[in-house]
Amino acid sequence: MKQHLKNPLFRKLNKLADERGVETYVIGGFVRDIFLKRPSKDIDILIIGNGIEFAEAAATVLKTNVSVFKNFGTAMLRFKDHEVEFVGARKESYRTDSRKPIVENGTLEDDQFRRDFTINALAISLNTSNFGALVDPFHGIDDLKEKIIRTPLNPTATFSDDPLRMMRAIRFASQLNFTIEEKAFEAIKSFKERISIVSTERIMDELNKIILSPKPSIGFNYLFDTGLLHLIFPQITELYGVELINSKGHKDNFYHTLEVLDNIAETSNDLWLRWAAILHDIAKPATKRFDPDHGWTFHGHEDRGARMVPKIFTQLKLPLNEKMKFVQKLVQLHLRPIVIAQDVVTDSAVRRLLFDAGEDIEALMLLCHADVTTKNEYKKKKYRNNFELVKQKLKDVEERDQIRNWQPPVSGLDIMETFGIKAGREVGIIKNQIREAILEGEIKNSREEAMSYMIDKGKELGLFQKNTII
Repeated sequence: MKQHLKNPLFRKLNKLADERGVETYVIGGFVRDIFLKRPSKDIDILIIGNGIEFAEAAATVLKTNVSVFKNFGTAMLRFKDHEVEFVGARKESYRTDSRKPIVENGTLEDDQFRRDFTINALAISLNTSNFGALVDPFHGIDDLKEKIIRTPLNPTATFSDDPLRMMRAIRFASQLNFTIEEKAFEAIKSFKERISIVSTERIMDELNKIILSPKPSIGFNYLFDTGLLHLIFPQITELYGVELINSKGHKDNFYHTLEVLDNIAETSNDLWLRWAAILHDIAKPATKRFDPDHGWTFHGHEDRGARMVPKIFTQLKLPLNEKMKFVQKLVQLHLRPIVIAQDVVTDSAVRRLLFDAGEDIEALMLLCHADVTTKNEYKKKKYRNNFELVKQKLKDVEERDQIRNWQPPVSGLDIMETFGIKAGREVGIIKNQIREAILEGEIKNSREEAMSYMIDKGKELGLFQKNTII
């Protein structure tokens, strides 16, 4: 393992550990990622003794500052582009009503026993007597090779003690494309109700990591199959299932949503675009209707879904800012490019789409492309070819008409000054007429044509030009 400890940090810590006569190990994710051949910026250092004192001494040697978190018994410093956390070895016990452990000083063995998964319990010695020696008491290396998530202790104890570890197990399975061991899977099912003692913020931190994994459906399937998803995000589980009437069924909108999410994950790492994929059909259960002639319909699910977004973001303690508005906009507009792609693409429809989507048009097109999940290869090819035509049309119309993030060429103040009127109904009517005329292609998106149109529309309302506006 010595070849993986070439970073000067490890030799400096080796020297400090020997000087102080303290057992010192690099442990956890950094070691795991060596075997997964993944770069890691976070390094966890385990001290058999006082981790904070050792960190303060290390900060002096490394000529850097240290942050101490006494409540957690940890300290952190930065060395070049690495974040290094120090902790003393400990053993833990838990109360049934809290995931905060009672902590005592412990041995290396104690500390490895308290780790969440075998693949995160790997340790490498930094002392000269056995520098680079791997300590793997739970066969974590074998689990890495077999791609299994397994707990060091009986999983019922692991998940009952700290229920957040159920989310973490699923998160690692999703990120690494690993399988959760059967006993661990059954323990999550048994102890899922314990998730109630974990804060929404901690749960969402893990859920967002699942959403950002290479194939998020792996995590969502585990969440659904264990029952955790029904507790933390019940609205999405309502998408599950197919109803049949007169031998007519609709697609399973839960698995369709996961397919759309995976499609988006192949093209974008944007967390909020992935949330738009998750929520794009969220209102289908509420809008589902059966028509004897046409089968199942979900009319207005995009509007209803957009109205649901703020409530869901509030419930899940997600940000209620521009990120939420972005998701809401994409849910609202997600059918528009599909409708255009199915019909003859008119300049007017494209201008309106550009006007409504603004700077988010590329994200919207990615979502709509991902939303084509039909198993009919002919239909899939047809829709996606049509999307390419829509994208070219968007480019052509935008270059010509400059509608994206459109600002009216004639303002309300222009209208008031031209006709010598105060703010009121007539101003709003004329502004809307100008906007509609530009979007319909009746006039160009220019001040000159908009001013002339404004004067004509003013006359229709009995208004006459008082002042000349340049």
